[in-house]
Amino acid sequence: MVRLNANYYKLAAGYLFPEITRRTKKFLEQNPDVKLMKLGIGNTTEPLTKTVIEGLHQGVKKLANVETYTGYGEYHGEMPIRTALQSFYKKRNVDIDVEEFFVSDGAKPDSGNIQSIFCTDSKVAVQDPAYPVYVDTNVIAGRSGEFNEDKKLYEGIYYMPCTENNGFIPDPPCEKMDLIYLCSPNNPTGAVATKKQLKRFVDYAIAHQALIIFDAAYSAFIRDPDLPRSIYEVDDAKKCAIEINSFSKSSGFTGVRLGWTIVPFALAIENVNAGDVHKFWMRRQSTFFNGPSNIIQEGGVAALSDQGWKECQQLVDYYMNNAQTILEGLSRMGLTAYGGVNAPYVWLKTPNQMSSWDFFNKLLSETHVVGTPGSGFGPSGEGFFRLSAFGHADDIQRAVQSIQDNLRL
Repeated sequence: MVRLNANYYKLAAGYLFPEITRRTKKFLEQNPDVKLMKLGIGNTTEPLTKTVIEGLHQGVKKLANVETYTGYGEYHGEMPIRTALQSFYKKRNVDIDVEEFFVSDGAKPDSGNIQSIFCTDSKVAVQDPAYPVYVDTNVIAGRSGEFNEDKKLYEGIYYMPCTENNGFIPDPPCEKMDLIYLCSPNNPTGAVATKKQLKRFVDYAIAHQALIIFDAAYSAFIRDPDLPRSIYEVDDAKKCAIEINSFSKSSGFTGVRLGWTIVPFALAIENVNAGDVHKFWMRRQSTFFNGPSNIIQEGGVAALSDQGWKECQQLVDYYMNNAQTILEGLSRMGLTAYGGVNAPYVWLKTPNQMSSWDFFNKLLSETHVVGTPGSGFGPSGEGFFRLSAFGHADDIQRAVQSIQDNLRL
């Protein structure tokens, strides 16, 4: 008898972003003349840069000639893009073997797929609040109990609270964990871990033979030169950490789809030889994946070139200026907000101890602005609200002005 994976039944009522879409659609049906302003999902809006477009065109041209046509490529990405990534890290004084890079179709699928190479009884720790993919994919894999409606968390998942008191950077677990998910700059709080803070997790992982899955998808938005952009800037991190990154937000590849994961040869976990994690990920990718589009990889190489990265940094600056606009607008209203300085997300404390979803409804009805309820990212997100700096600058300014003019505090 064919049966469904019952772990899907454990998932909370709805994935965060589809639930936002459902509520927004209902509001528009009741208010068809309203034009909404969206500061919710972190979707890029500005066009790809000149150098990236040229790279994509070059990829298309190669497929139009028999001499340069290519079919299936290497499972973990073609050598030009892996070499470009290696040079990219060297500029940060981080040495990565070119064979340790696995180029993919984005950080989100890698964040979900990476857990498949580890046993299903692995104990999982996540930052709280955190990007929902970390938790949901482990729930689907069977690493959790049921969802606790009262506590708004999954039994069996270890939540590391990120609060105002700890600057939204958690302490390492108080008990032995196997898989630890970290995201810095953090989505949704915008907090960035220091080298000292990451070193505590590295030391914990080595002492407990645990593994860190480090999501660095927003590292290009870090402006403070003293903050690490890669966990491999921390001593011994190659022994215990996998790093995931993406072209989505730094280069505008949200719809283009391109990312990478680094699995060091030195990585070793409990009862496993160094190099075996790398072998398992290679086997997983070669079994389920044929590598990213050869055209898109040409765009990635262009984005990593000196001129391409300079242009991409201009995109980053554009979105960070939007973040400043949001922060300044909220500050003028006397609202408390975090993030938005080294990350493209602003983490707003809801006024008057209002719940996250109640504030979502209030913001939508009074200002016609859509944001993201913090509780959708985990129990510690309750009482907070994420605003995204991704959008056209004029739209961001209109949204902030509407909040200032219409939000009744």
